[in-house]
Amino acid sequence: MFVQQQADELIKAVSFVKENLAEQVETLATRVTEAFKRGNKVILMGNGGSAADAQHIAAEFVGRFKKERPSLPAIALNTNSSTLTAIGNDYSYDVVFSRQIDGFAKPGDVVIGISTSGNSKNVYLALGLAKRKGCFTAAFLGKDGGIIKDMCDLPLVVNISETPHIQACHIFMAHCMCDLVDQAY
Repeated sequence: MFVQQQADELIKAVSFVKENLAEQVETLATRVTEAFKRGNKVILMGNGGSAADAQHIAAEFVGRFKKERPSLPAIALNTNSSTLTAIGNDYSYDVVFSRQIDGFAKPGDVVIGISTSGNSKNVYLALGLAKRKGCFTAAFLGKDGGIIKDMCDLPLVVNISETPHIQACHIFMAHCMCDLVDQAY
């Protein structure tokens, strides 16, 4: 049956995360917690489904995840349609995130890109600028990690080919990160 087959594939993908990426997720959670405690923020970005994941994760920090705690400063760069369309129109879609990084990112912030292919040029350019500005950069990636894998401080590469399963693993890892941050408060 189709659903059972898909469940088996998803279990394999989550098992990959368990066996290969657990330590990196905990490292990211530590970096995020340290940034929040210093008064820094988390900036997230992605395209399409990854954009939805970026705003979902930002909402978990600003609102709450599992327990009551102070609101934590996080923003998803893909949520302001006026900003996105103005930058895309006046400059290019390739810089819709890096232009915002230029305005928002400060040394010590954590900047997280999300790309199932690992090849999103706008995410790549924004992470590069964030790194030059003194931010810690991380990326939730899929497939072989693409061009982003080698340029960010902490790549979390779900090395499978099915985009829906990559996305499910990205949200699983992000929820684990949010839970670990909650535990620090």
